[in-house]
This record gives sequence, C-alpha cells and structure tokens, in this order.
Amino acid sequence: MAELTTLARPYAKAVFGAAQDQNAVDPWDQALAFAAQVAADQEVKNILATPGLSEARKAELFAECFEEPLPEALRNFLLILAENKRLALLPEISSLFRLYRADFERTVNLKVSTAFEMTEEQQQKLIDALSKKLERKVALESTVDQSLIGGVVVDTGDLVIDASVKGKLAKMAKALGS
Repeated sequence: MAELTTLARPYAKAVFGAAQDQNAVDPWDQALAFAAQVAADQEVKNILATPGLSEARKAELFAECFEEPLPEALRNFLLILAENKRLALLPEISSLFRLYRADFERTVNLKVSTAFEMTEEQQQKLIDALSKKLERKVALESTVDQSLIGGVVVDTGDLVIDASVKGKLAKMAKALGS
C-alpha cells in the first residue's frame, strides 16, 4: 500500500495543481473518483494486463467507459498514466486527490460512533467543538455502535479519539493485567 501511495503521489499532486489552475477541482474530483471505480473493476484490470494492447489503446478503452466525451486534459492525463503503465494507480490517485482537496479547503470528514443515536443539537455541539480544535470545517458521519456502552469514538482517518466506556474499560483491563 505504501508503495502504491509513493507511486501515485506525483500524479495526484500534478493533477490537483492542474485542477486548481483550471478552477475545476470538483469536476476533476468527480472524474477521478469514477476513473478509480473503473480501474478497480476486475474486467478492466484484465484488459489493462493484456500484453497485446498498446498503452494508447488501453487509454482509449478506459476513456470509453465514461458516459460523456472526456475533456482533453483528462484524456491526456489518462494517456500519460497508460504510457507509464500507471492506470491501475487511479484509485490511489483519487484518494490522494481527495486528501489534497480537503487540506486545501480546510475540511475534514469525521466518522463518529456512539452507543446511542445523537440528537441534532448534540451533533452540532460536537461539530462546533471539533471544528475549533481541528481548525477545519467538519463534516460528520454518525453511526450507532451499542457495544461502546457509552461515550463516543471519533475517527478522522489520521486520528482516533476513543472516549467510549468500552475503550476506557479496555485500557483499565490492560493496566490491571500488566
């Protein structure tokens, strides 16, 4: 996984910079997300692995998966990826692009698990507190996990805050066991 990220990073940075220059971050984000889904499809993986097809033809076949004709910049990007045998990196490129976008827009998507359904007021208080702490706009995805017993678990991808009763009990059991 780390190797894929390393290979995908220069492409993601370049395409994000181009999207910013074109004031087209959202369209690029959507196009890359779709391209990532296409690249992850097993039949497409088989086509990309076909040794008899030229890299240009692979890029053309890939572009044909889109419902509408592709903008020239995106077509060129796919061709560059194909020529470098990097079309399979599209899921990772899309993921990195989203991270660069979130950093640029100063946003963060949080997954919050609670033992009980949170009210709108509780969600808003949590959003306000985390926005202040993280200095970012917060988008909240809330789920209920009754095994937590009480409290909350906040997951940003990079950071996990476990303020659940289950988490505290696990820490206490570990401390008592050692």
